[in-house]
Amino acid sequence: MSYQLPPLSWLRAFEASARSLSFTAAARELNLTPAAISHQVRSLEDYLGFPLFERLPRSLRLTSMANAYLPSVRKAFSELSISTSGLFGGGQQGLAVRCASSLSVFWLAPRMHLFLEQYPDIDLRLYSSNWAESLSAEKIDVDIRYGDGRWSDYQSELLMNEKVIPVCSQALINRDGPVQEVADFAGQHLIQIMGVEDTWERLFLTHNVERPAQRRRILVDNSYLALEMACQGVGHALVFESFAESYLDEGKLVRSLDIALETEQSHYLLFPDDTPLHKPEVMVFRDWILAQAG
Repeated sequence: MSYQLPPLSWLRAFEASARSLSFTAAARELNLTPAAISHQVRSLEDYLGFPLFERLPRSLRLTSMANAYLPSVRKAFSELSISTSGLFGGGQQGLAVRCASSLSVFWLAPRMHLFLEQYPDIDLRLYSSNWAESLSAEKIDVDIRYGDGRWSDYQSELLMNEKVIPVCSQALINRDGPVQEVADFAGQHLIQIMGVEDTWERLFLTHNVERPAQRRRILVDNSYLALEMACQGVGHALVFESFAESYLDEGKLVRSLDIALETEQSHYLLFPDDTPLHKPEVMVFRDWILAQAG
């Protein structure tokens, strides 16, 4: 069989440039000069007959053809790398992933069997944490954190952004009455998650409701505890829709009010600066989890 393929060096230059949206960063990764990377990408574009990047003043932007082509290129490199390591050795060391605890419980854990079925040869170590400051020095390949996307010593990539919704138990509504508008929350017990910028205050501000001076508030350090306390009728919790989904489906919680708040922060994939992004396990997990996030 004759394969109609461009030189693999051109494809590597394209994939690395697409990941970082920078010829300079791709050059550092592949131990080449930015001019050499640019030349290889240009050669690939000439070979394919389509532009792959829009050259911006300080960065690159993928074209529609590049976005369509990139997943196949990444998949081919990842599968070839894993197959080579599995058959001939090559230092495959598994993958260490650290994830915010609530995201681990409510979103990542229910999907992990899909990753293990698809990639049975990758040894996976999964760590959970609440606060980045208290994390151990254990070597981590991929970090999943909630924030603004800016962390020193890390490269970050947006994983997903979703809305938060207010939830409570039906017993709480039966006891204290229904919430008919945002202003009604002012007299309620509100469960606040520490360290999250998208707070009840922002909900009041978004709906032009004056923040109550003496608001009753319960502070917790993670979404799981907030949801469990809401189940017990302690108060209303403001949480991600995906975190509350199983509680709503099972009737443990109901929506306090049919509203949703856009979040200013998001979940990000973080790669330590000293992590080689071309490490096959890292590339495979990155592509898989981004596909799961849609």
